[in-house]
Amino acid sequence: MKKKTIALVLAAMMVLSLSACGTAKTAESPAASAEASPAADKTYTVGICQLVTHVALDAATKGFKDALTEKLGDKVIFDEQNAAGDVPTCAVIANQFVSSNVDLIMANATPALQAAQTATSTIPVLGTSVTDYGTALGIDDWSGTTGTNVSGTSDLAPLDQQAAMLSELFPDAKNVGILYCSGEPNSKYQSSVITKLLTDLGYTCKDYTFSDSNDLQTVVTSAAAESDVIYLPTDNTVASNTEIIKNVCVPAGVPIIAGEEGICAGCGVATLSISYYDLGYATGEMAYEILVNGADPATMPIQFAPKYTKEYNADIAATLGISIPSDYVAIDAE
Repeated sequence: MKKKTIALVLAAMMVLSLSACGTAKTAESPAASAEASPAADKTYTVGICQLVTHVALDAATKGFKDALTEKLGDKVIFDEQNAAGDVPTCAVIANQFVSSNVDLIMANATPALQAAQTATSTIPVLGTSVTDYGTALGIDDWSGTTGTNVSGTSDLAPLDQQAAMLSELFPDAKNVGILYCSGEPNSKYQSSVITKLLTDLGYTCKDYTFSDSNDLQTVVTSAAAESDVIYLPTDNTVASNTEIIKNVCVPAGVPIIAGEEGICAGCGVATLSISYYDLGYATGEMAYEILVNGADPATMPIQFAPKYTKEYNADIAATLGISIPSDYVAIDAE
């Protein structure tokens, strides 16, 4: 009888043990599932600081939002702010994002990036529509990564190919005026690079700088009077004021090579351009890697546009009587 009782107790203990194991296994399943998809129940808040409204920056912001929305759906909330061209406002916006403890900041244009970098060293920051990150962030020994909480995408099209485009279209020109805003360090960087390239091709180059839109007309009038061709780098103040430049240069018969499509559509003859929408989209993909997969901005290389297109402004080219080679694509007039 005693042996039978002991056997029954042992059997009962085995049943309880197996039941406990089954319960423990069931309890682990949700945790394992959560580990497999860490973003399942999280909603991300992303602050967007855009320097100013113009075609290129608007397209980059749209591409960024589209990329993240496609990947995260309603799990991402955008706090989108526009500084209306005022650099100090970028700092105010960036500090607001930091106070709100957003999950990531997207800074659209160089002053927005600089403001975000100053505002936080912990929240991930991604720039877009930024020409040269070494110049923008004051990094002398630039290696392609920042080593900080900042990464992003660059809108720099190959300046050697832009110089070659100018030479292809205007081989008999002698004087090239380079027009840009003195407050934009990336514009100055582009000027210094393309000046050397154009000088090597036999052109004489001169910088024409303005501080803001108030003195633009005076400066562009001087540039048009002294130049055979004008080159416009990717400059936000220029992009926001192409009508002023067009109204001076077209009547003067002075053609413009532009650094990007939006500027060319407003006042240029031709450009070697990128898609700012694609650039913003790539930035959105980088944001997803940071937010969901834990990528570190410090080690993420700055990305560039995957392709460049020779484009021309058909209306201005016709008005100035300039013949455009067949491998150029007309910019959509809409």
